Amino acid sequence: MSASLSVVIPAYNEAARLGNTLRAVVDYLRQNFPDGELIVVDDGSSDQTEELARQVLQDSGDLRSSVISYKSNLGKGRAVRLGLLAARGEVTLFSDADLSTPITEAPKLIEPILSGECDVAFGSRALNRELIGVHQSWRREQGGRIFNVAVRLATGLPFWDTQCGFKAFRMSVCRPLVEAATVDRFGFDVELLYLAFRAGLKLKEVPVRWDHNEGSKVSFLRDSRRMLNEVIALRRDRA
Repeated sequence: MSASLSVVIPAYNEAARLGNTLRAVVDYLRQNFPDGELIVVDDGSSDQTEELARQVLQDSGDLRSSVISYKSNLGKGRAVRLGLLAARGEVTLFSDADLSTPITEAPKLIEPILSGECDVAFGSRALNRELIGVHQSWRREQGGRIFNVAVRLATGLPFWDTQCGFKAFRMSVCRPLVEAATVDRFGFDVELLYLAFRAGLKLKEVPVRWDHNEGSKVSFLRDSRRMLNEVIALRRDRA
């Protein structure tokens, strides 16, 4: 693979596990994309997330890296968008801070974009559940399935998992969509895919390895309701 790659990691109060994540991503980029870039977006953390990120990235050698940090918690969607817009890579991938999907799965998303097969590639837990190592609780898994059915009905998106935190974009065509997006909280994934779908871009849902990690910032009941409201508003406002 010969292309520039940027990796964006949004982080909110992730000091306990961010160090291992960043070291894994740094090692991966240095071995596979030495001209790549790593961007950490600290979304108003109240712990040592920013300091830890800067410390780890100081030891990343000549790998291009940066930390974007601000005082208020603006939401994961806003953090991801800020990272995507700051990225300089031909392909930009964002990953959850816990690396539930290992960074070594990145070629599954990058290669279809580089080959021209698609403009957006995103990880999916639904297409091959045998790739799930550690499952969420039964309640969360069923809630996720119900949410994705609701997304399909509300938006017309023909995909089975819009929420996996592992997505890659061809930025030359996706940048205007990122700039136009407005959802700051957990419904941002659906908005980005919906905007790309409506714009006629080529999207590809890709089965990836995934392991549940404790410490999720998502409240099952509160945030599921909020995400559904955001999806309903998205269809109404973008129709």
